[in-house]
Amino acid sequence: MEPGRAAVIVEGQKRRAIVARPVTLTIMAKGKKAPDSSGDKLMKKHPEPAFTKVPVQTHLEQKLSVCSKLCFAIGGAPNQVAGSATAFFLQIYLLDVAQINPFQASMVLFIGKAWGAVSDPIVGFFVTKSRWTKIGRLMPWMVGCTPFVVVSYFYLWFVPPFTNGRFIWYLGFYCLYQTLITCFHVPYSALTMFLSTDQRERDSATAYRMTMEVLGTLIGAAIQGQIVASAHTLKHCHHHNVSSGHLGNSSGAEVIRSLALSQDFLSHAKEVYMIAAGVIGGLFLICTVVMVLGVKERDDPYAPKTEKPIPFHEGFVLVMKHGPYLILTAAFLFISVAIQLVQSNFVLFCTYAVDLRDHFQNIVLTILMSAAVSIPFWQWFLQRFGKKTAAFCGITWIMPFTVMLVFIPNLVVAYVVAVSSGLSVAASLLLPWSMLPDVVDDFRLANPNSKGHEAIFYSFYVFFTKFAAGISLGVSTLCLEFAGYDTGACRQPHAVAYTLKLLIGAAPVAFIITGLMILLLYPISEDVRRQNKLALDQLRNQTINCRPIREDLNSI
Repeated sequence: MEPGRAAVIVEGQKRRAIVARPVTLTIMAKGKKAPDSSGDKLMKKHPEPAFTKVPVQTHLEQKLSVCSKLCFAIGGAPNQVAGSATAFFLQIYLLDVAQINPFQASMVLFIGKAWGAVSDPIVGFFVTKSRWTKIGRLMPWMVGCTPFVVVSYFYLWFVPPFTNGRFIWYLGFYCLYQTLITCFHVPYSALTMFLSTDQRERDSATAYRMTMEVLGTLIGAAIQGQIVASAHTLKHCHHHNVSSGHLGNSSGAEVIRSLALSQDFLSHAKEVYMIAAGVIGGLFLICTVVMVLGVKERDDPYAPKTEKPIPFHEGFVLVMKHGPYLILTAAFLFISVAIQLVQSNFVLFCTYAVDLRDHFQNIVLTILMSAAVSIPFWQWFLQRFGKKTAAFCGITWIMPFTVMLVFIPNLVVAYVVAVSSGLSVAASLLLPWSMLPDVVDDFRLANPNSKGHEAIFYSFYVFFTKFAAGISLGVSTLCLEFAGYDTGACRQPHAVAYTLKLLIGAAPVAFIITGLMILLLYPISEDVRRQNKLALDQLRNQTINCRPIREDLNSI
């Protein structure tokens, strides 16, 4: 081989080795000389401009460790633990243990949810105005509010000694709890965008998070259900009903004896609900500590910078004009309302409509165990067939089975329905939080100079879903009032059972169909998502290349 040709081949091999080598960007102080590499030696053949200075570069790890993903996921579990307990048991607790009337209970549920919904954009506004600290911009919010969340949650399950002001007590503590949990959940949701700039890493972290949140929902239902199950059995009731509307032919002595047993049992119910609240509050503290110690919040240093930050209201207008966000939010608003209706009325349904009161806690656990096990399946499915297809396949699965339980109310069917419904619950939990980052990326591409609005996306998504859920829960509890729900009674009139069947069967199916019809308009397919990823990577590369030149020009 000729010497000249051999030299060219060797030189080409060196250049290929340099290109193939992973790029590690390091922070170098101004005026300090970086260590020479083989690439530097090649570049020294060309004269440097007189005004060149060493660029300040930032090291960004795109790959997330399994430990970081687990710690991030664990941080979201306590919100779901507490949320599961309130979703399944708060309504029956207010009616049968706190013994406020259905109208007052509906006001507590509706106003509390509406208050929480309104607090979401307010908290989102303050989060966007937060400065970076040593632990990040979002972490201080979660750390600061956690102790107060635990206290407010405990008092939500405490029955005060007075009776006339109980409505104000529960309304106040439920609104306080909703505000504080919002201060935790909005920054935690937005934290997804600050884990990595890589879509696959964010999707993977979201799958970890959803798996842990479903497990958290499972743990919350297990703790609450197993501890308080004894408060909702027929052991404290005689075969006749002791309520004022259903005394029948009972003698006065029987009624007095039954009422005495009921008061003893009521004290027991109050005690077990407080024990469950204390256990869940302790889990909240532990999980938050694990998240803070194991997760590092990262900004995106390669995103384009603007000379002047865009005001919150302008960012809000931009977000609300973004079509994919509005479609996704509207679709999952209806779907989440359907899931909320099933969750909040399921214990009442099992207790008073289908005579499964001795099994409801195990049926709930079966639903949530099925959901937890199926999260990895849905993660694989959405990567294989796309997120939109996964949404349609997963969420439609629940409709025939909820109707089946209404028309065939026996124990075997209940467990079959529970396993099948868990698949849809998992899909409804995973998919919106997996699709929201894609919407944010699409927005970033459409508005490359608008940065820092991630909290607006997440806070207003939660706002709309919470507000709609609050309306649906309030209306559903009012329906029980109109049907003649008797607080503290062992059995309810037939109209109440019929109403509960409608709230579990027909209403959720109607909401799910509406949500899926809206989701048909969602424009971000898998091809669009991949194109957005490539375009964003190109923007970041341009920013990396342009920033040293801009700094050099500023130094002249």
